[in-house]
Amino acid sequence: MSESVRREYPEMPQVGVGAAIVKDDRILLVQRGREPGCGLWALPGGRLELGETVKEAVEREVMEECGLVIILGEVLAVVDMIQRDEDGRVRFHYVLVDFLATPAGGELTVGSDILDARWVSEEELDELEMPPRARDVARQALRKVFPVQSKK
Repeated sequence: MSESVRREYPEMPQVGVGAAIVKDDRILLVQRGREPGCGLWALPGGRLELGETVKEAVEREVMEECGLVIILGEVLAVVDMIQRDEDGRVRFHYVLVDFLATPAGGELTVGSDILDARWVSEEELDELEMPPRARDVARQALRKVFPVQSKK
C-alpha cells in the first residue's frame, strides 16, 4: 500500500471501508493496532487504495486483517469520522463505508494491523471498548440478519 497519502493531518478526507461480517448470531470485531482508535474494537476494514472499488478494498482488507473471504451485501452505513487534536486541527478525516457481509471461506487469523479478532454476540458489544458508531453499525448488522421477534 502506498503511504503517499498521509493518514494523520491529511490534506483531504480519505475513504475507509469496513465489513460487518455476521456468522450465526455473532459479528466479527477486530481490536485496532494503529491509529485512529488503536486498542479499540471495530469492524474489520481499512483504506481504499487508488484504482480499487470500495468492494475490492473491503474484500482485500478483510483478507489481510482476518484471513477471511467474504460475500458482500448491502451498504449499511456511510459516516464521517473526523478527529481533531487539542488545537482544533484535523488529525484524521475519513468517510467510512460499511458493508454487511458473510464469511465464505478462509480461517480467522490476526493480521499485522490488528491486535485481536473475535466473534461477539450483540450482548457482548457493550462489554468492549469501541467507538459508538462502530457499536451502532454492529447492532444494525446483527438485527438486519437476525430481526428481533416481536411479542404477540
